[in-house]
Amino acid sequence: AERLRRLNRQLHRRCKGSGRWHATADAIASVNVRVRHRRADFNAKTARELVTGCALLVLEDLNVRAMSSAAAGYPGTGPAQRRGLHRSIRDKGWFALELALRNAARTTGTAIRKVDPAYTSQTCPRCRHVDRKSRKSQADFVCTSCGHREHADVVGAKNALAAGLGGYRTWRPPADRRVREASTPCERAAAVLPRPRESAAAVGPTRRRPSKGVCSPGQLPLW
Repeated sequence: AERLRRLNRQLHRRCKGSGRWHATADAIASVNVRVRHRRADFNAKTARELVTGCALLVLEDLNVRAMSSAAAGYPGTGPAQRRGLHRSIRDKGWFALELALRNAARTTGTAIRKVDPAYTSQTCPRCRHVDRKSRKSQADFVCTSCGHREHADVVGAKNALAAGLGGYRTWRPPADRRVREASTPCERAAAVLPRPRESAAAVGPTRRRPSKGVCSPGQLPLW
């Protein structure tokens, strides 16, 4: 990034159309190509790690255009601060990661769903109380109702996964297949998801076996 900024400053100082101007422009293009290749490599490797051994991935349906627009009352003390925030949001490339996930999920059978991200980081995963004051900081979450304390990103991930599964009580860790935050045995029993079973017609020597490296969603744990 520092090299790109330095080259851009040099480009503005060159006489447009000169040999040095073209050499600087070629250097900038080379840096941009390297950035695109590194981003594509990171997205492909990250997507492969996420879809391996996972039956469901839930993504937040973020409105990046609204998040990076200079709306009235947007946080920031000036145009420079807002411009830096908008640039950092657009620099993440979330849509490219989503495309990489969907491409990698075709070989593993992983389902990918998008949910509304509203109040996912302000909702307590234990008592379902919604309060923005529970988000003490960027990383700390302390529920104002029941006192549940957890990392704010973990809270948001649990709530997003619960919304993707269709309800909070369907979330469960892969170890004991129960909702740890449930307070009563009845809630724990209601949270257990039945494992999908193969039909009688699919059982037998004539059943077609999947190719190597391809798994059906029923064979993978829900995270």
